[in-house]
Amino acid sequence: MAEHCKISAAIVAGSEEKSCVLKVDGYSRAKALLKNGEWRTSAHFGVGGYNWAVRYYPNGCNKDYADSISLYLYLQSANAEDVKVKYTLSLLDKNGEPVPSYSRTSSATRTFSRKVTNWGYNEFIKKADLEASAHLRDDCLTIRCDVTVIHDEETRVPPSDLHQHLGDLLKNKDAADLTIQVGRETFSAHRCVLSARSSVFKAELLGAMKESSAASPIEICDMEADVFESLLNFIYTDSVSPVLDVVMAGHLLVAADRYNIERLKQICEQKLCNQIDSGMVATSLALAEQHGFHRLKEACLQFLASPSNFKAMMVTDGYEHLKSSCPLVLKELIARILPAEWDVAKDMVMEI
Repeated sequence: MAEHCKISAAIVAGSEEKSCVLKVDGYSRAKALLKNGEWRTSAHFGVGGYNWAVRYYPNGCNKDYADSISLYLYLQSANAEDVKVKYTLSLLDKNGEPVPSYSRTSSATRTFSRKVTNWGYNEFIKKADLEASAHLRDDCLTIRCDVTVIHDEETRVPPSDLHQHLGDLLKNKDAADLTIQVGRETFSAHRCVLSARSSVFKAELLGAMKESSAASPIEICDMEADVFESLLNFIYTDSVSPVLDVVMAGHLLVAADRYNIERLKQICEQKLCNQIDSGMVATSLALAEQHGFHRLKEACLQFLASPSNFKAMMVTDGYEHLKSSCPLVLKELIARILPAEWDVAKDMVMEI
């Protein structure tokens, strides 16, 4: 299960809200592997000073709901007492919007504690209804959990909304003093914002290129327009799309490395590390080797330590690209990880 969390822009007095978007990859596999009453738990996310997680039961929480998916919000903080919460669990459509017929909101404020650690829905959605709908795409579904922690105090200092104001500045192009050409598309931006967020942009825009860039557009090559748009949005808002996919994460990782935007690098690299499978591991390993992403490389090598994962990787198109572009990393894999009895696999790699 992949999780993407962001602080909600809506903050009300005496409460704190947060939304957690969970992408469930491999719906059919989870349904086949997990029995009735078994679950998978999301990564923790913090709201109101407490840690929370969502439990996903692909075959229902008990035998009475074996034909349904059950979802529960769990309080993960030890020794917490009387935490008052309102929450909503929603199935999202292809545009990332809640499906009204599959959005469940707590009818009243619920109190979580050490004794009552969870609230949720036994029958969130019938499996047959989900499988017949358009909301199960590529064997994946996306769920959003909106959590509001109610505090006793009357007022709270709201969180920073600087990212929202800067995002509006980018969107409205107010006082933009820079035009950037990427392929056939142009983008308006502010040289001071780009310079503040990227040492590479700072050198280009405030250094030797300052005079040449003042009047004519700056051209950025070797990058797709949609990738640069996502990069630009992160520069202004310090956030990525909650439904960032692994392909875009790979492109953004390269872009963040190119412009020395460390936080975006870490976000994208973590996304790729968490989403390694036999279909993508060869591509991710080639990316890591070519650009020096050590953490991603180690995660790929650990995944390929499994004989079944290694064999599955060898029949993918990405493996052919890996052999031709990064032959040394395959030899490193054999030397470091694969056991000596793997003679067949070793011979195949050493033929490179």
